[in-house]
Amino acid sequence: MAGQVKDREAFQRLSFLYQAAHCVLSQNPENQALARFYCHTEKTIAKRLVLRQDPSVKRTLCRGCSSLLIPGLTCTQRQRRRKGLSWTVQTCLTCQRSQRFLNDPKHLLWGDRPEAQLENQADLKPSEPLPNTAHLPKENAQPQAPNTSDEFAPLSR
Repeated sequence: MAGQVKDREAFQRLSFLYQAAHCVLSQNPENQALARFYCHTEKTIAKRLVLRQDPSVKRTLCRGCSSLLIPGLTCTQRQRRRKGLSWTVQTCLTCQRSQRFLNDPKHLLWGDRPEAQLENQADLKPSEPLPNTAHLPKENAQPQAPNTSDEFAPLSR
């Protein structure tokens, strides 16, 4: 069974707001202000609760005005070549802010890479935290390995 998702209700609320913005724009493209309000609310909730959104969702939101970016309706998409690489340039029609995305079929987002998955990471034992030495003078501020013996050894100077 898959693990429980933390803040499930918050993710459901974010999903609802995103879908509502899409629905409003598909029914009446002139309701951009309402869709922008939904997207701005979604962004605010995600930031307040420190929730990570999927990159595909973040790519469809304007970072400047929180508009939902739909090609041909609220943004323009152009293909550009620069320095031998192909890029998709998305420009918001509301605030004129542009975003560039790489068009490399071999390019993987970090979340899609195998080393980013928790199952593939090595199970390392957490080491003991070093003692806080901020209150000590500079000469004694060197962290020392924890003493494993039962006796306390005097500090060497």
